[in-house]
Amino acid sequence: MSAASEDGLDGEPAYRWPIPPPEGWTADDLDRIPGLPPHTELIDGSLVFMSPQTAFHGRCMRLLENALLAQAPDHLDVMREMTVRLDSKNRPEPDVMVLSADANTGPGQTWYQPEDILLAVEVVSPDSLERDREVKPRKYAEAGVPHFWRVEQDEDKGLPVVYVYELDPATKSYALTGIFHDRVKAAAPFEIDIDLTAVGRRRGGSEAEPR
Repeated sequence: MSAASEDGLDGEPAYRWPIPPPEGWTADDLDRIPGLPPHTELIDGSLVFMSPQTAFHGRCMRLLENALLAQAPDHLDVMREMTVRLDSKNRPEPDVMVLSADANTGPGQTWYQPEDILLAVEVVSPDSLERDREVKPRKYAEAGVPHFWRVEQDEDKGLPVVYVYELDPATKSYALTGIFHDRVKAAAPFEIDIDLTAVGRRRGGSEAEPR
């Protein structure tokens, strides 16, 4: 093998991707594998890497995190981009989630239990379409997470569209309870009112173009 093929960009050593064990990775491995890209998830024992984030995706997370945190009662907390240990083979990372404040164990914490999560929110990206529409909501429901939101971009206005789901505990599946275009208003897991047209609004009232 030539020296060039052994090196990465700018002469840096080439990254050697971790080789999974025959039975696949476990949830505990996610904290131990060296050099993983930020926001790596574990789905069915396989590592899932995130594509570069779009401006729309980042602005949606900022809007939802700030709005939910401002409206949540004191016994609840709001976090973004933290993994949930659903079982030994699955540690997905919701974009935003509402959880019990008692679930916070300290600054070194890297994951939460599904029973501590009241709402999981996924902002759909082109590379995550199938995971966010099918795989992850099914797994959140099976783990008992009571509320799930899927956020997609409206093709005409470029604004968020929020699909709101509630868990049917008898079937461990989600039922759609509403689709919200300009404003999302929900009574659970607490009273929520979010102006979705503010997704590109910066402090002071100026607008950033949604992309």
